[in-house]
Amino acid sequence: MAQIEIRLPKMGESVTEATITNWIKSVGDKVLLDEPLVEVATDKVDNELPSEAEGILIKILYEKDQVAQVGDVIAILETDSNAALTQEKTTTSQPTETKIEIIESTKTSNEKLNKSDSNGRFLSPLVRSIAEKESISSSELNAIIGTGQDGRITKKDILQFLESKNDRPIEKTSTPQATSPVSSPLPKQDAILGNVPSFISSIKEPIVVPNPGDEIIEMDRMRKIIADHMIMSKHVSPHVTSYVEADVTNIVNWRNKVKKRFLEREGENITFTPILIEAIVKSIKDFPMVNVSVSGNTIIKRKDINIGMATALPSGNLIVPVIKNADRLNLVGLTKTVNELAKNARDNKLKPEDIQGGTYTVTNVGSFGNVMGTPIINQPQVAILALGAIRKVPAVIETPEGDFIGIRHKMFLSHSYDHRVVDGALGGRFVKRVADYLESFDLNRDL
Repeated sequence: MAQIEIRLPKMGESVTEATITNWIKSVGDKVLLDEPLVEVATDKVDNELPSEAEGILIKILYEKDQVAQVGDVIAILETDSNAALTQEKTTTSQPTETKIEIIESTKTSNEKLNKSDSNGRFLSPLVRSIAEKESISSSELNAIIGTGQDGRITKKDILQFLESKNDRPIEKTSTPQATSPVSSPLPKQDAILGNVPSFISSIKEPIVVPNPGDEIIEMDRMRKIIADHMIMSKHVSPHVTSYVEADVTNIVNWRNKVKKRFLEREGENITFTPILIEAIVKSIKDFPMVNVSVSGNTIIKRKDINIGMATALPSGNLIVPVIKNADRLNLVGLTKTVNELAKNARDNKLKPEDIQGGTYTVTNVGSFGNVMGTPIINQPQVAILALGAIRKVPAVIETPEGDFIGIRHKMFLSHSYDHRVVDGALGGRFVKRVADYLESFDLNRDL
C-alpha cells in the first residue's frame, strides 16, 4: 500500500501560508485526480485546490480554520482501495521538529484556553500548550500582537512575550491576584508590524458595552484583514496628504464623443478610470521615487509600475486587484484590464496573483459622490491617490481676450504619502503633474 502526501502548493508570489476554510472531502472518501479536495483562503482570495493524485483520503492534518504554510503536508491519500476507511481525522499543526522545554514543576495553570481568543484569533495547539504550561492567561494572550495570518499569534510571538515577561521583576504577594493584560518592555530590536516596536502592544482598544437594543455584528474574515492592515499602515507610515483640483473638461467631452464608437469597436465600456490611470502612470515615470517601498533603512525602487485599484465589493468590503506593467498598456489595454479585474472582483473570481505585486494604488472615492478623501497607504507601498467626483462648477477661464466665468468639469485629487521617504515637495509635485496631464488631454485624440 502506498501513501501520497498532499502538500499546500505555492499559490502566487509572496504567498507563504493559507487558512483551511473547508474540506470538500472527508476521511474515507475516494478522491479522483484533479477533483476538488479542499478550500483555502490566502489573504483576501478564496481558492479551491484540486487533488494531486487519486486514492482514498485517510488522514487530514489541518482542520478547518487552521493555518498551513506553503509546502506543509495537509492530507494523506492511500492509493490501495482496500485501505482502512475508519481511520479518524488527526490534527498535527504542532511542528514535530521544534522542542520547547518547559519546567512543569514550577509552571502550572488551571485555565483551559479556547481555540480562539476574545479577539477572534485562532490559537494553534502549540500556542495553547505553551500558554497553559507557562501560566499565560487568556487576557495576556489578548494583549499579544500576532505577526501571523489575520494577526494570529505564532510560536515566535509567544516566546518573545515570555522572554520579555521573565525579564520583569516579579512582585511577591501573599494572596493570588487576578492576571491583567501587560505591556512588554521595548526590546533593543523589534520588528512587530514591520518597523514598529512592540510598545504598540500597550495601546488598548476601548471596551465598548452595547446599549439595550443594539445589534451586535461579527466582523467577517475579510473585514478583520482590512482592519488589521489599515491599523498596521497607520502605525508604520507617517501619513501626509496633498490636494490638487484638476480641470477635466476635455476628458469628459472626449469620452462623451467616443464612448459609443468605443463600445461598438471593442465591446467594452470606456470609463474615466483607465484615462485617469494613464495620467498617473505617466506621472510615476516622471517621479519614480513615489514607486518605492521601505525595508528597514533601505529604499526599494520598483522597476515595474503595477497599479492597484481599490474596488468595493457587494458585501461592502474592499479588495485591490493589480494592473501589472500598466506603463506597457495603451488606453484600450488599460480599459480592458480595468473592466476585467473589476468584474472578477465583484464575481469573486480573482486569482491570488491578481491582488499581488502592486507598487502604487488608486482609489476612486468619487464613485460614492465624495469630492475628496484622505486614503490610507496600502503597505508596503508609500503612496496612494484618491480620485474625487467629477463635478460641474463655475470657474474663471483665462483667454487672450480676457477672463470670463464658465462651467467646467473639475475634480479633486488627494495624494497620501509616507513622509519617511516622500517629502512634501515630491508628494505635491507628483499630484500636480497628474493634474497637468489630465488638463492637457487632447480633445481630438484618436482611439
